[in-house]
Amino acid sequence: MTPWMRWLHKWVGLLIGLQFVLWMASGLMMGLLPHDKVQGHEFRAHAPAPRAWPADVLAAGEVLKQAGPAQVIVSGWLLDRPVYQALDGKRQRLFDARSGRAVVIDRELARALAVASYSGPGKPQTPILLDWTQEVRDHQARSWRVDFDDAQDTTVYLSAQTGEVLEHRNSTWRLFDVFWMLHIMDYANRSNFNNPLVIGAGIGGLWLALTGVWLLVASFHLREFVPQRWRRARELTVYAPNGGKLRTVKAAAGDSVYVALARNGLQLPSNCGGGQSCGLCEVRYRGVPPAPTAADRAHLSESKLKIGHRLACNLPLDADMEVEVAGGASLWTEHEATVERVIAVTPFLREIVLKPAQPPGPEYQPGAYLQVHVPDYELPCDRIVRPDEHHGDWAALDLPDTLSNREAVRRSYSLSLPIDATEGRLTLLARFSPGRQDRKRQPPGKGSTYLYTLQPGDRVNFSGPFGDFAIRPNAREKVFIGGGAGMAPLRAMIHSLLSQGAQERIHYWYGARVLRDAPYVDEMALLAQRNANFSWHLVLSEAAECDDALVRGLVHEAAHDRLLKDHPALLDCDFYLCGPPAMLAATRQLLHRLGVPDEQVAFDDFKI
Repeated sequence: MTPWMRWLHKWVGLLIGLQFVLWMASGLMMGLLPHDKVQGHEFRAHAPAPRAWPADVLAAGEVLKQAGPAQVIVSGWLLDRPVYQALDGKRQRLFDARSGRAVVIDRELARALAVASYSGPGKPQTPILLDWTQEVRDHQARSWRVDFDDAQDTTVYLSAQTGEVLEHRNSTWRLFDVFWMLHIMDYANRSNFNNPLVIGAGIGGLWLALTGVWLLVASFHLREFVPQRWRRARELTVYAPNGGKLRTVKAAAGDSVYVALARNGLQLPSNCGGGQSCGLCEVRYRGVPPAPTAADRAHLSESKLKIGHRLACNLPLDADMEVEVAGGASLWTEHEATVERVIAVTPFLREIVLKPAQPPGPEYQPGAYLQVHVPDYELPCDRIVRPDEHHGDWAALDLPDTLSNREAVRRSYSLSLPIDATEGRLTLLARFSPGRQDRKRQPPGKGSTYLYTLQPGDRVNFSGPFGDFAIRPNAREKVFIGGGAGMAPLRAMIHSLLSQGAQERIHYWYGARVLRDAPYVDEMALLAQRNANFSWHLVLSEAAECDDALVRGLVHEAAHDRLLKDHPALLDCDFYLCGPPAMLAATRQLLHRLGVPDEQVAFDDFKI
């Protein structure tokens, strides 16, 4: 439940956080705006001094005889004219106190009343009769609007029934009204402080606080507060997948398998440092495994869970334990390589060719990945080589002047060519991660920044190879679907199949945003031209740069419409997927809807 709750907490927190920012910003702005201008007092004329009621007027009763019944009748002045105002429910009528005739607030009278209530330098414009306006939203009857051409764009509103000045509005008030709307979240009437949106945001904030406390408690374990020397000693025995014993290490009860191995120099692959978010530190429990946690279920398939696979960072050593790990001695063996070439394949995809100090063995299979050891560094931004043809793309990024990494980390990169096609060289394909470019600035990716500053002759350390994303040894029809840096392992697999003389049908559907972002287009087209059993399909999601010969849309939808929908034997196909998380999730859901068993779908999600 924790990963699901963490995901929901993050997105609800984003929504509520945005609203909290709006509440704070709008409240601050309302407080900063001048009160007199907001209230319309700046150009509001003072009310005239009270005047004596004239003696030559009709009695109120006489006016009522002519006007008809009324619940209330009051006297007052309309400019210099004494008047009676009769109220009968919601109806209001105005009568001349001397003649008893009904008074109609026409355009000229409205203009005169507005001028009398105004003390500013502006000139009045032609009055406009309105049925209703948001600027005097509490007045439900008709009103006159008189605009004045001053610096504040003042508008005087008057009741069309009684001539009463309802409000003075101006540009400052209108700005205040926008902030008021954002503050109370009443986007329709701007008057209900207890509308459902405000109540929902309040409930959401309470839920966010409660789940935050729950996640905080769930993130800690009692054993973390007990010193290691006070805990019982445990033994952790590590085996290779073939059953060979690799090593036995001592650990403290309660440590996770990941921590226990790391303390003994056995670094499992990980991009998150044991934070249960990347899924790379996979091990297989020997014996009856504990029940899988929510983190295990989030990163491991059901078939793996059934045979005892678990995340090492989420597997506590409550007793002596035996586990199997993929990679064998590679876990604690560090390799060295020299950079031979760095090629800008697209503006933000770069090929790095490494010559290892020791010839790589057969375990470097297509689909495998290396863990590049990224050292701590502090480098000027101009260390990133930017080819002239890509200058415009990089100029759009707002990168910091200094690129830094405070502590050594490891990052995973797949082989993009089989080693037998490169004379033992290791070819990686790295996508540059620019970080967040909005107001919540985040620095560029530590691993991609390091790789993008490499130059021929530089030394690189790495571990591996790792991973179980590999070609199945059969002659079944194969469908490859990828995007972004997912080109790397799929490219290596396809080259390996074709170079070994594979005769089965092989389809490759690759998605990119625009043609400029797609790597190895000519290479794939040439492979399709030379191999009758291989077909290459480039799919571009943005049509602006699309040629009529290219497929437009999302790659999984294009593959469905042009191949999978009418395929006569989907159950006789193997599928290999690799690419951005959203593309990968959508493609897996598509195959599930088509009834393709999970056993026929291999994927590499880069553990993100």
